[in-house]
Amino acid sequence: MKKNKGVIIWILLIISVLISLYFDSFLIKGISFLRNDILYYFFFFITLVSSEIIIFFVLTALFLWRENKRRWIFPLWMCLAVSAVISFILKITIRRLRPFQLGVVSLVSGMSEASHAVWNFSFPSSHAMFAFCAIPILSEQFPKLKKFWIIFAVLIAFSRVYFGLHFASDVIAGGLIGYLIGLIIVKAEKENKFGQRIYNRIFNK
Repeated sequence: MKKNKGVIIWILLIISVLISLYFDSFLIKGISFLRNDILYYFFFFITLVSSEIIIFFVLTALFLWRENKRRWIFPLWMCLAVSAVISFILKITIRRLRPFQLGVVSLVSGMSEASHAVWNFSFPSSHAMFAFCAIPILSEQFPKLKKFWIIFAVLIAFSRVYFGLHFASDVIAGGLIGYLIGLIIVKAEKENKFGQRIYNRIFNK
């Protein structure tokens, strides 16, 4: 029953990606009408605290803080690393330009255009992948943080569209891919305990 429910959810999510691809321009233009000073500063703050480096150190510190959770540090790192590599490969393969580069919407003032003009293409959103790939691991080890992190991940994804850096399909696809990576690594750790073996070997446990 759970498997069937999971399959249905994934089918619905994939359909939502396909629909968002069709309505990408409409969606991002609609979101651009929400721009105001209050939302600008709010989502700018979300952008500042959601860089890949900050997410890496915050999550690492969280798992280091609880000794009985430290075996999950290596699966966490693998999850983030795989997300970064897959995101990079997809970006340079698909080479989709960002919305502001295509002239669909303007780039919000204060966002750096130069940092998004060379290899860092639009599809998928690496920020969304990083945020969503951590959800399965946090759900497994810190269930009380699950809802908070899901809300945080959704805000990260929305902020990328709000600022004109991504289309909706970029962040939806990034979130889906990241979440799937997290699920696979959680399953691998449960079955093979590779994170625990690495941790025990390094710290002679």
